[in-house]
Amino acid sequence: MKKIFTIGCLLMIFVIQSQMQQYYQQHVDYKMDIDVNVKDYQYSGNQTITYTNNSPDTLSVFYFHLYWNAFQPNSMMDQKLQELGKSSDGRMITKEGVSRISILKPNEIGYQKINSLKQEGVELKFTVEGTVMKVQLAKPILPHQATTFTMNWEAQVPMMIRRAGRNNPEGIDLTMTQWYPKVAEYDYEGWHTFDYIAREFQGVFGNFDVSVTIDSKYILGAGGVLLNPQEVKGYSVQSKPIVKNNKSLWHFKAENIHDFAWAADPDYTVETVQVPEGPLVYLVYQKSEKTKYWEQTKAIIPQYYQIMKENFGPYPYPTYSFIQGGDGGMEYGMCSMILGNAKSLEGLAGLMFHEGSHSWFQQILATNESMRAWMDEGFTSYAESLAMAKIFPDSVNNTPNDHIKTLTGYIGYINNRVEEPMGLFADHFKTNNGYSVAAYLKGEIFLVQLEYIVGKQNFHKIMKTYFDTWKFKHPTDRDFIHIAQKISGMDLKWYWNYMTTTTRKIDYSIKEVSENAGNTVVTLENMGEFPMPVDIYVTCADGSQKIYTIPLNMMHDAKDQEFDIPQVQLPYWKWTQKTYSFELPVKLNNIKTIEIDSTQRLADSNITNNIYKNK
Repeated sequence: MKKIFTIGCLLMIFVIQSQMQQYYQQHVDYKMDIDVNVKDYQYSGNQTITYTNNSPDTLSVFYFHLYWNAFQPNSMMDQKLQELGKSSDGRMITKEGVSRISILKPNEIGYQKINSLKQEGVELKFTVEGTVMKVQLAKPILPHQATTFTMNWEAQVPMMIRRAGRNNPEGIDLTMTQWYPKVAEYDYEGWHTFDYIAREFQGVFGNFDVSVTIDSKYILGAGGVLLNPQEVKGYSVQSKPIVKNNKSLWHFKAENIHDFAWAADPDYTVETVQVPEGPLVYLVYQKSEKTKYWEQTKAIIPQYYQIMKENFGPYPYPTYSFIQGGDGGMEYGMCSMILGNAKSLEGLAGLMFHEGSHSWFQQILATNESMRAWMDEGFTSYAESLAMAKIFPDSVNNTPNDHIKTLTGYIGYINNRVEEPMGLFADHFKTNNGYSVAAYLKGEIFLVQLEYIVGKQNFHKIMKTYFDTWKFKHPTDRDFIHIAQKISGMDLKWYWNYMTTTTRKIDYSIKEVSENAGNTVVTLENMGEFPMPVDIYVTCADGSQKIYTIPLNMMHDAKDQEFDIPQVQLPYWKWTQKTYSFELPVKLNNIKTIEIDSTQRLADSNITNNIYKNK
């Protein structure tokens, strides 16, 4: 009996492991008809949703996100703002530190009210708790089966407070983001039903067929392809707008995306940039002196897409829209909402490059931002820095690498403020600064240091392979590390663990330099709590250079030569060992400098002890 029980347990473990290793993702198709009342800032919506359960699980309940319900007094978003007070995002509070949501009037709040929801024609019961709607299904959705929902709802566009809303500070009438009842994601981690607290979100890949009927004076910018450009304003010089009851119909389609957004304003101008072997890019904005730099971006947008293609992978969709709307910058499927007013071309380009790069890391490589914001914001920031350095080279003149500003900002923060772990859920950071540093700065540094560890050539292969392998899916950090280990041949689990779960600092120093029998002896010390491989750059009096790379023993390998400078691999540095000594086959008086990581890709918290200069 004991033997049979043991065999049974082993078989069960094998089945569970096999299921965990079997990748799947759900699919959803939306067909929406929207009728907007611009006078009351309200709209009515009907949608048919076809949902395919590609998982091995039977689904007996179902979830939707109702994001705009967050813009109501005493919502969870409001409560979080009241808790943070003046440390909150400055766009969401008054000068006195009062939540702007808490003072909204009934005609200013946002809401999404479900009037009817049916599954295969059968009315469904549901409960709404804030921004999450839980549905009791009429019949379970079996593995590899599809079902159809029909829904009727009405909504009110909130005052512009964060990302979505009406009458933003730049005068955009409607920013329609996170505006429709949206199917929640289900994967091997379960239902992703995060309450909306103003930060990140995730969705199910699928297709959108969206028809919007709105006052004929308005021009729309949206993700997706406009199917009737000659029947509406702004998109065709040959257009003959079709107007019925003072309204026009706009019809958009988008395939294989996980969110659809749009904005509307009577004063929009629509311009285009065709990227060679890439998308048709729309610029949708209010043309004025304040937005004069938009015209100049037409020359650099094709360069940007080429840089992204070379370093990560090609943009796969037919169009992309940069739309003036929102309260800063925010990415959506095939479009982004950004501020239009800019003080310089560089400033506007940086915003465009950041939000545009989300197309790769938040839309195509659709990681769950609510759980792993750093994989999107950090990787996107890395791409932004890379593009800015190549297109605006003067911005990085005389700096060791393209990301030095990020490294400097991060080190300054952790040396003066309390850092929070990068792996926290996005909405659960104690401060906005804590979130920003972890998601944006440290997330970018995660890649900068990974390049330092594995070498430039391997790093480039990792990023391209990651994109090719996981595009149109929902990768996690485990999936990314798996690819990084496979390509580099290194064990990188230690790095992944230290970066995402701890706030330990890196601090290596040159402890002592001496001479022994005609050789120079260098002694290094790990004064921090975060073990890393160490590169030592030695410059001799005659100007010659050599790199001595010391791999960490946990890596079980070392990077190949990165640069034209000769590179020598030294024995492993054990992570339990505080000091490390090695000899240089040169007399001390023939050495000019000895420096730890002169590229400054290592996020060393104290670089003042990283260099030895021979007197």
